[in-house]
Amino acid sequence: MTIAARTAKPSQFVKGATGDWEVVIGMEVHAQVASNAKLFSGASTAFGGAPNDHVSLVDAAMPGMLPVINEECVAQAIRTGLGLEAEINLRSVFDRKNYFYPDLPQGYQISQYKSPIVGEGTVHLDMEGGETVEVGVERLHLEQDAGKSIHDLSPTSTYVDLNRSGVALMEIVSKPDMRSADEAKAYLGKLRTILRYLGTCDGDMDKGNMRADVNVSVRKPGGALGTRCEIKNVNSIRFVGQAIDYEARRQIGILEDGGSIKQETRLFDPGKGETRSMRSKEEAHDYRYFPDPDLLPLEFTQAYVDGLKAGLPELPDAKKARFVADYGVTPYDAMVLTLERASADFFEEVAKGRDAKIAANWVINELFGRLNKEGKGIDATPVSAAQLGGIIDLILDGTISGKIAKDLFEIVWTEGGDPKALVESRGLKQVTDTGAIEAAIDAVIAANPDKVEQVKAKPTLAGWFVGQVMKQTGGKANPQAVNEILKAKLGLE
Repeated sequence: MTIAARTAKPSQFVKGATGDWEVVIGMEVHAQVASNAKLFSGASTAFGGAPNDHVSLVDAAMPGMLPVINEECVAQAIRTGLGLEAEINLRSVFDRKNYFYPDLPQGYQISQYKSPIVGEGTVHLDMEGGETVEVGVERLHLEQDAGKSIHDLSPTSTYVDLNRSGVALMEIVSKPDMRSADEAKAYLGKLRTILRYLGTCDGDMDKGNMRADVNVSVRKPGGALGTRCEIKNVNSIRFVGQAIDYEARRQIGILEDGGSIKQETRLFDPGKGETRSMRSKEEAHDYRYFPDPDLLPLEFTQAYVDGLKAGLPELPDAKKARFVADYGVTPYDAMVLTLERASADFFEEVAKGRDAKIAANWVINELFGRLNKEGKGIDATPVSAAQLGGIIDLILDGTISGKIAKDLFEIVWTEGGDPKALVESRGLKQVTDTGAIEAAIDAVIAANPDKVEQVKAKPTLAGWFVGQVMKQTGGKANPQAVNEILKAKLGLE
């Protein structure tokens, strides 16, 4: 009897008619290797070419054509393995995986089975509430992608585009360590972040450059593993969560009605939000794996691996820890700032020589908030790190208030320009002249004698006076000065 080591928390259990159920999830992620040429040929991997424009004689399986390994694809797989804290196997073997694939002309897929290029590793997930969950990686192996069958160009024929045929994929297989849809989504997101930091896959799920096969089973808490069903080719993190939730409830319903789960491959229909049966699940022996006779075992030295390791960038977990230690930001803020390498770089440029906590607040709340609202990435921001840093400098030196800063941010976002020059040309400077502030306060007090009486009985109403003074000065009065003078005038000190 096989029992997975980790048991879900009670809050993760799914309520059924007969009690609690635990969901067990594993994932096989296919990530397209970032390379200019395919795994075994020199054909281009560029996206968007005309059908069958990026096809070599090897990709088309012409007689007598022999595969030749692309060293950059091997290097990218090793870099990914190192980023996953995984064991790198100095010797691996390519196998033929035999099954009918209408858009893979050779009639088999060159993959790896018993001897993959990368062994066991770990992915650390940052969950809500500060919890860290570790998901084991079983293996990473290299394989070639298939082409694409197109069924909607003719009522009687299927067309085949071989541009993707032979493109290098990394299949990253997790252990069944996830216990909820939220953990599965976090795993896929973290994996994509690591790949993007490394530059080994762009993680663009819309283009099919990263897709997930999700294995779902249910069991009574802590019991033996149930029969799993594989949900094939899910192409968004949101859909992964929806597919798991539906599939878990489907399986629970069958089991509670006295039925049994049939091991099968299923597809997720995002329009209906449900999974449907595709085919019975194949076992490894059905593929009749055997070492590819056209390819020698892949061997490299530890020195080669060490050389690749020396060239790796700082990875998200290390960067997050450094942001907390060096900049004093919260673990949550550090996690948000390091989700994308470009975002982390942007923050560091803004924080250089400034109060890092204020910089983090502006980058996360103002900049990221506006980018998310407009559906833009950090690479499309109209406000540069230098401009945002300039706005923060004007706050810190007392030239503008926080409210004016938000107005200034809006101007820079829509029109561009140097923040300091804009403050000068548009008269946005904060009023620090105590005489002018005092005059504004006197006017508000004179106009509201009833409120003056009320505030003496209830000092918290002082905030109303502050708001009125700020309104009268167009938001330009120094808030600290307003508070101090107002308290003195109202006798609240």
